[in-house]
Amino acid sequence: MNLDSLIGRLAEDLRPVRPRRCRVDGAAVALLAAVELALMLAAGSVHGDTHRMLMRRAVGWRIASLGVISLASGSVALRSFDPTYCATAWPRRLALIAAICMAYGIVRGGMPAGAAGIVRRLDWTSGVQCASKIVLLSIPPLVCLAALARRGAPTDMRRTPLLIGLAAAAAGAFVFAFSCPFDDRLYIVAWYGVGCGVVTLASRFLLPRFVRW
Repeated sequence: MNLDSLIGRLAEDLRPVRPRRCRVDGAAVALLAAVELALMLAAGSVHGDTHRMLMRRAVGWRIASLGVISLASGSVALRSFDPTYCATAWPRRLALIAAICMAYGIVRGGMPAGAAGIVRRLDWTSGVQCASKIVLLSIPPLVCLAALARRGAPTDMRRTPLLIGLAAAAAGAFVFAFSCPFDDRLYIVAWYGVGCGVVTLASRFLLPRFVRW
């Protein structure tokens, strides 16, 4: 078999693809999160006096922190769908950003007094429910990002699924933050961390086969 026929056989199943635009993909994910928030508002899950709610320091902290993490991880995840982009350092950078946000919240919220104080502030029953809602709200952006990744050509099957999971988890937690009735910063760090961690780990181990091109 000569070289020309070999190239012909390899190329016969190829189909043209539209060029990707990160801004368009990012707008699609942002629109999805906005729809989720609108549905929660229509269902009465979002606090009625949103302006007054946002003025509370604990609420402003969690929404601002989740917004920064969501935007940073989402933009890097979308860029990682390009086979020439290298996101080697970004997981560590995002982990550092998240750690700074959590540390600031815990310090500002005050440390609990003893084990009994920790148990009381964590409120296990409500915490599990909050973490579960974050996981559920993260599923639509996770599916959207996975579909966008499949249209691209990611080459890093370790970091790209991890970034997708983190971006989807942060987006889900960001939406949920508008309806969460708890302001205790230790509670927020613990249970939001659990919900986001579940989504991120699930994405890391379940998505590589799906997004592979």
